[in-house]
Amino acid sequence: MRRYDSSSDEDDIRVRPGRRGSRPRTRTRPKHEDAAFGHVLTIDRGRLTCLVDGREVVAMKARELGRKGVVVGDQVALVGDLSGDEGTLARIVRVEPRASTLRRTADDDDPFERVIVANADQLAIVIALADPEPRPRLIDRCLVAAYDAGLEPLLVLTKADLAPAKPLLDVYAPLGVRHVVTAHGLDSGTGWDAEDGAVPDGEATGGEAAEEDGRVTEAGMRALLRGRVTVFVGHSGVGKTTLVNALVPGRARATGRVNAVTGRGRHTTTSALALPLAEEAERAGAPGDPEGAGWVIDTPGVRSFGLAHIDPSRVIHAFPDLEEGTADCPRACSHDEPDCALDAWVAEGHADPARLHSLRRLLASRERREGD
Repeated sequence: MRRYDSSSDEDDIRVRPGRRGSRPRTRTRPKHEDAAFGHVLTIDRGRLTCLVDGREVVAMKARELGRKGVVVGDQVALVGDLSGDEGTLARIVRVEPRASTLRRTADDDDPFERVIVANADQLAIVIALADPEPRPRLIDRCLVAAYDAGLEPLLVLTKADLAPAKPLLDVYAPLGVRHVVTAHGLDSGTGWDAEDGAVPDGEATGGEAAEEDGRVTEAGMRALLRGRVTVFVGHSGVGKTTLVNALVPGRARATGRVNAVTGRGRHTTTSALALPLAEEAERAGAPGDPEGAGWVIDTPGVRSFGLAHIDPSRVIHAFPDLEEGTADCPRACSHDEPDCALDAWVAEGHADPARLHSLRRLLASRERREGD
């Protein structure tokens, strides 16, 4: 063993670093006041493509973020090489507070939440009327998730050339959810029946947006997406990516077919991707810019949409005509109990009974496992 005396020069002493290193650690972190702001467009194997001043920049998470997750739609602060040139890599050093977060769990007994996207304001629930068959339970679950996240739902029914839309629309009419019905190609779509109030006044109900027979063109679809960040969610094979390709033709994504044996679609979209509705990102504006053309986010097909993370008390906020009646409900009322005050509220004529039934259907969907 080598011994050192008091006269030894400290430069001669070799210090064996411990498991945690010999350098003192500090909690002080740089503020990165010169960081540029960007929006996350897609994530692929740890590399995040961000929109920074109208150009795409590839970045990675900085170590100081730790386990803090970054998802598509996040507003982030970046440092490093922001040129966007091939082979360059920036660093994401901060994630800004989110205006909204769309989440799900794998199933209803899974305690782990999965954030799908951040900072969206509209959820397009894409359901095929046939091939594959429509699954109302997924619609109910997506509606609950939309209300919980503060997103405005938009029901998009595809493949109307294979099956009629009216039976399914009749089921959801009491909810007052806006809907769009499309056939093969947006220009042949039928939707937005102005008589039933499916579309708010001034949105895709005339002029160049609608054809003489009441069918709505591609312009009608864009009218509901303009200036908004819209997430497309649905099972595989229902036509999400086909719709996105029609709206953003310059960024065509792969589409798949439905398995004739299982009746289920095949995953072709493997990661969420935000795309501008305008030909160029500059004309689309930043995601969330009300003056811009808008953004759409295509997501991979889901096989299940668990709601274990949802607090039922937050769903009632989507029913303002019923929310006031909950003042007399017992503590922690599930709104489906014999002593629920909503029954008396509706009996007194304060709200339509169909609305109470719709609320309870949505709450019940949280208790069911994903099925057909």
